[in-house]
Amino acid sequence: MEANEAVEEYFRLVVLERLFSKRIRYYTSRLFQGLSFEGKRVLDIGGGTGLFSFYAASMGAKKVICLEPEAEGSANGVTQRFKEIKSALRPATMIEQYATTVQDFDDQSEKFDIILSHNSINHLDEQACVNLVSDPKARETYGRMFNKLGRLADKGAKLIVADYARRNFWDLCHLQNPFVPTIEWEKHAHPKDWAALLKEAGFWNARIRWLSFTRLGQPGQLLLGNEIASYFLDSFFCLTMDRQA
Repeated sequence: MEANEAVEEYFRLVVLERLFSKRIRYYTSRLFQGLSFEGKRVLDIGGGTGLFSFYAASMGAKKVICLEPEAEGSANGVTQRFKEIKSALRPATMIEQYATTVQDFDDQSEKFDIILSHNSINHLDEQACVNLVSDPKARETYGRMFNKLGRLADKGAKLIVADYARRNFWDLCHLQNPFVPTIEWEKHAHPKDWAALLKEAGFWNARIRWLSFTRLGQPGQLLLGNEIASYFLDSFFCLTMDRQA
């Protein structure tokens, strides 16, 4: 299957299987803005059923590993869904799912060119994330995990972290956020805090982008894709950093 055909089949299947909305094409273009997967080795941390793992494969990645600890023992859940998608797409790329955390993942394996954490960085250790700013031990906990990422990342590798920031207008007012009502804001952190810790682990050149709602398209991104507007909406960011060469 040609590269363009593989990508188009991916977008078709994602919408058909209701893995994402019809805005998946636009969302991936924003999330991975300026990033090439061609010939790259990709590690997807907390990748669930592999939504972005399969995107990387369809975009020409050489190898993709999806880490999803909840897949362990989930024959009718995450693991089965991953297998169904893999069977439907039949990617030429080597793509595997491992039911393990990044902490327990074998760091003697080959290095990766792209490491992705989409809505998962706070789940690496939720309690440590809650106390990240105030407790040195919590910072040490994440520091160890980020050092692990540094060992897994090849020289010049790209790290993409997408998540909700802790600061949000609705939470400050003790009100339920109407846009993302299930978010537990205390279990998240500001991208600058993540960037500072990742810098200590050998990552640099932090770029922070604030992503607006996909349904608003490019006009919405132009108007609302900034920290101030995001503070009153969903506080969703994308942090990109590079592994030191």
